[in-house]
Amino acid sequence: MNSEDVRCKCICPPYKDHSGHIYNKNVSQKDCDCLHVVEPMPVPGPDVEAYCLRCECKYEERSSVTIKVTIIIYLSILGLLLLYMVYLTLVEPILKRRLLGHSQLIQSDEDIGDQQPFANAHDVLARSRSRANVLNKVEYAQQRWKLQVQEQRKSVFDRHVVLS
Repeated sequence: MNSEDVRCKCICPPYKDHSGHIYNKNVSQKDCDCLHVVEPMPVPGPDVEAYCLRCECKYEERSSVTIKVTIIIYLSILGLLLLYMVYLTLVEPILKRRLLGHSQLIQSDEDIGDQQPFANAHDVLARSRSRANVLNKVEYAQQRWKLQVQEQRKSVFDRHVVLS
């Protein structure tokens, strides 16, 4: 373990004309007492024992490796969420416009009726259209859910009725 991973912490309350103080020192567990940690001793020789009896000393241990790993995981998740937010705000609208452009192109191809020379291109565009349909279904479900939430709010807050 690193020397920073262990410490003895002594909390000494006010004593006579001396204010309270917190002392920290890197010592072993067996040396975690007022006599080894409190330096410099604020009281003269005869009052040392009375002063030390009032102090509360605790040995503390921590794992800096665990703390570092936890912080790395936390920052990684935060970075992934940030990347996802960038994707949702910048990339998805561009892809959505392309998909909608492809679906409009497909509809104009169907209107013309000349599908034979572009059979492979039509298959690719048909797949794009199915993705656009999925997006439309998701957006429709989202809009329907928002309307239900608004209706529930209106019922609860205006009419004071809870929906079942």
